[in-house]
Amino acid sequence: MRDYDEIIAFLGEWGPFQKIVFCLLSLSVLPNGFCGLSIVFVGDIPEHRCLVPGNLNLSEAWRNRTIPLVQEGDKLQYSKCRRYRVDVIMNLSETFPDPDSFNMSEVEQEPCLDGWEYSKDQYISTIVTEWDLVCNNDWKGPFVASVFFVGVLVGSFISGQLSDRFGRKAIMFGTMAVQTVFSVLQVFSPNWEIFCILNFLVGLGQISNMVAAFVLGSELLGKSVRVLYGSLGICIPYALGYMMLPLLAYFLRSWKMLLFALSLAGLLYVPLWWMILTTEYFGLSLNTANLHGDDYLNCFFAGAVEVPAYVAAWLFLWKFPRRLSLSGSLFLGGLALFFIQLIPSNLSVLGTVLVMIGKFGTTCAFSIVYVYTAELYATPIRNMGVGVSSMASRLGSITSPYIFYLGVHHEFLPYNLMGIFTILSAILVLFLPETLNAPLPDTLGQMQKIKWFKCRNTPRNNDCFYQTGTFEENNMVVSKKEDI
Repeated sequence: MRDYDEIIAFLGEWGPFQKIVFCLLSLSVLPNGFCGLSIVFVGDIPEHRCLVPGNLNLSEAWRNRTIPLVQEGDKLQYSKCRRYRVDVIMNLSETFPDPDSFNMSEVEQEPCLDGWEYSKDQYISTIVTEWDLVCNNDWKGPFVASVFFVGVLVGSFISGQLSDRFGRKAIMFGTMAVQTVFSVLQVFSPNWEIFCILNFLVGLGQISNMVAAFVLGSELLGKSVRVLYGSLGICIPYALGYMMLPLLAYFLRSWKMLLFALSLAGLLYVPLWWMILTTEYFGLSLNTANLHGDDYLNCFFAGAVEVPAYVAAWLFLWKFPRRLSLSGSLFLGGLALFFIQLIPSNLSVLGTVLVMIGKFGTTCAFSIVYVYTAELYATPIRNMGVGVSSMASRLGSITSPYIFYLGVHHEFLPYNLMGIFTILSAILVLFLPETLNAPLPDTLGQMQKIKWFKCRNTPRNNDCFYQTGTFEENNMVVSKKEDI
């Protein structure tokens, strides 16, 4: 069987057809950047404290003393989940006009029986203020994000099989429609439970269209353009969408208006159906609100750092072995996360810089791994292979909201955990086969000939070498050996 790249060589590498396909498929990824990470603002937790009913005949001084002060880190702040018993406060206010003349530590406390009041300094509303996802219900905020990534997990699995069976284009546009429709429906969610169900479906569509677009472009574009598309073409639009998110969130402070505006962007891609012919990090991104400084700028910088990361990924893919590029990027990201805990609290800017370096390394690895994965699988199972591989990574995405939730108990625990996992991944990558300059496998037989790094004992010494061959039952027929 002739090589696929050889068969289509007469079409050229960078003609009008390839340029149109490259641009349109790249643009289709743009909504993924802001829809996938909108929970950073939609689910943010404003400053809050127990609500004191306005119909109580209390002076302003006594009203402020109704909320106990608690020590949080090095700050003394109003409690977010407790208040002094209102009936006792009412009696005390009649006896002691000046609250400072009474020792409040003697007063019994109670939970926020009348709900909470939320600061309006940054948001008009979020899903947290909508359904009081605080105090005993604070686990529900991270759960919303985890449900999204469960949808991504399922979408990664089923979209690959459906795409291999029914075609890349049909699945790509079908899942784009799923993402758009259910994002709009989230705006009208009557309760938190319905919002979670819809968020699962949004996640299912979000990853599926990205994986299908990646594989479709990889198969339609020639060898010299394929790496460019897989690194920059598919990733830069994602970063641009990510950078647009804080801009929209800055002007749209209501979660419903923000989500609705982000959802409508998916409708812009309906015409692409007739324009494309029938011939796929989250933990650091979700931590924006926990960084020092302005949330909107932090989110923008987190998105902007992805642009040079994708450029670096393209350069690595173009010039260096896949394994070393991926392992080095992961090692850089993991090492930066370990150093964060060594930064003094008065140098918070330096800590933020290290977070961005970690984001740079993991983003670079994220871009490399998709190209690398596509090169490992043969055409009949490529979309399914990329989807299943993506599905495996979603197990980490599902737990990522709760990894940062651990920061409530220990500030640096999330960074230590992510650093350990990232560096472990950097080591494991070195055991994968190398695909640099190897042709894209069209059949399972060709897939089995990809170079593997092997070691064996010889009478002389331990030799490590690259070898290519086919596997037949328990025997390996070696076709080529290259000593290192």
